[in-house]
Amino acid sequence: MEKFFKFRENGTTPGREVVAGLTTFFAMAYIIVVNPTLLSETGMEWGAVFLATIISAVIGTLVMGLVANVPYALAPGMGLNAFFVYTVCYSMGFTWQEGLSMVFICGLFNILITVTKIRKVIIRAIPSSLQNAISGGIGIFVAYLGLLNVGALTFDSGVPALAVFDSAALQLFLIGLVLTVVLLVLQVKGAILIGIVITTLLGIPMDVTVTSETIGFFEACQQLPATFCAIFTSEGLPSLFGDLSRLPLVLTTIFSFALSDTFDTIGTFIGTGRRTGIFSETDEEAMVSTPGFHSKMDRALFADATATSIGAIFGTSNTTTYVESTAGIGAGGRTGLTSVVVALCFAASAFLASFVSAIPFAATAPALVVVGVMMLSAFREIHWDDFVEAVPAFFAGVFMALCYSISYGIAAGFIFYCITKVCKKEAGKVHPVLWVATGLFLLNFVLQVVLPM
Repeated sequence: MEKFFKFRENGTTPGREVVAGLTTFFAMAYIIVVNPTLLSETGMEWGAVFLATIISAVIGTLVMGLVANVPYALAPGMGLNAFFVYTVCYSMGFTWQEGLSMVFICGLFNILITVTKIRKVIIRAIPSSLQNAISGGIGIFVAYLGLLNVGALTFDSGVPALAVFDSAALQLFLIGLVLTVVLLVLQVKGAILIGIVITTLLGIPMDVTVTSETIGFFEACQQLPATFCAIFTSEGLPSLFGDLSRLPLVLTTIFSFALSDTFDTIGTFIGTGRRTGIFSETDEEAMVSTPGFHSKMDRALFADATATSIGAIFGTSNTTTYVESTAGIGAGGRTGLTSVVVALCFAASAFLASFVSAIPFAATAPALVVVGVMMLSAFREIHWDDFVEAVPAFFAGVFMALCYSISYGIAAGFIFYCITKVCKKEAGKVHPVLWVATGLFLLNFVLQVVLPM
């Protein structure tokens, strides 16, 4: 394994990688039940989506681990699945087969821009100040995600406020948060994973750790044919392009899927890979200067791109790199063995769904909060006393958490970076690719107004 994963070169050990893999899996295991529950609202079979979720996660994460040798996990993305259900199917009136067809095309588009190195050129075009802002912003986003998942924040009447900690789940979250912080301060090995496990066990007598009602593996297998390759039936791709009057709306929706998917992944890789050494500057230079897939970043982006189309074939919305991978990276994961462990856990969950679903948000939220704290160190590299640099950094870093979208945070950062450079008469210093990316973001916002989604 040393020769394949290069543990010494990456400053890690097999044991640490296994712990990191388990940590990442527990942090994102909720998707196994949440995704089919959400997508089944469109009329899709729960069991079919359940298996599609697991299969896409296993394949995508294995490719990420074995081909790219990086510690990232993939699964159908939260946010994108909600967009699929409530916007594409409910608001726009597309069938779920047509929705999956658009996801499939989105995946093909991402493969195209990965093979042609467009995605990698975009990463190279982002200035260091924005890269550091994205890194710190991912930290805020991850911590915010943890607080929202457990319900520590409320929005009664549209006003954000701290929740009243009168429920067992919130009390368990506080216990888990204090426990995890103490373990990290004492530098206990595997502190984050230990925190998740102990908090989950403490949740049993508190009636917070409870199993969900799910169907069995064999029943799910019987339902899988309902979604498998549904995009290639008459109700899929042929139906999607059968009515030319809908073509502008179809293309706009695919564009929105692709833009969000692309920049969510870029943000995650930049936010976690650079500061931990998973992706080095030398690696990024190689990915642009040499043909083929010779760098880790090349292979990681390709794994992410192919996972979306594979997931659509089996019957789920966009499969993407999970920001919860930061939990495993925070636990020391640096190689593909972390991803392999996550993939194996997902495979086992097909038979143990009721037990996996018992892991409460109260147990995983503390892990996300403390990992978010770790990532905030990137902000110290930003010259906050320089207003020209601080404005785009603020929007790229803080705004992504406020609007609950990595890609929107990046969009706001790009837009204000271009504005400040124009005002300083330094527009020529903005990379052409950054201008194009900013223009695409603006186009997306305009299309959302002209063609309401």
